[in-house]
Amino acid sequence: MTESIDKDSNVVYIGDKPFMNYVTSVVMQFVTKKRDEVVIKARGRFITRAVDVAETAKIRFLNNVKVKVSNVEIGSEEFENKEGKKVNVSIIEITLKKE
Repeated sequence: MTESIDKDSNVVYIGDKPFMNYVTSVVMQFVTKKRDEVVIKARGRFITRAVDVAETAKIRFLNNVKVKVSNVEIGSEEFENKEGKKVNVSIIEITLKKE
């Protein structure tokens, strides 16, 4: 999973860009694109950032839109690192949904 924001999707991938970029992306999905649901995805060390993005967007910026966490999925994913070694990394998907 690379950090990006797919313009045609309701998924926000968390990476190492500035924190508020991700919060803004989530808010824009609900406000500008009129999405009913946004999925925040992260893996490894970015999982805590994903939780912070979801909570910050929900509490500080979307309190008038009435958004709640409707689902949280966790798991692990295998990928090949730079040295060619297969490693497992934890993943999380947080789904925010309009009430």
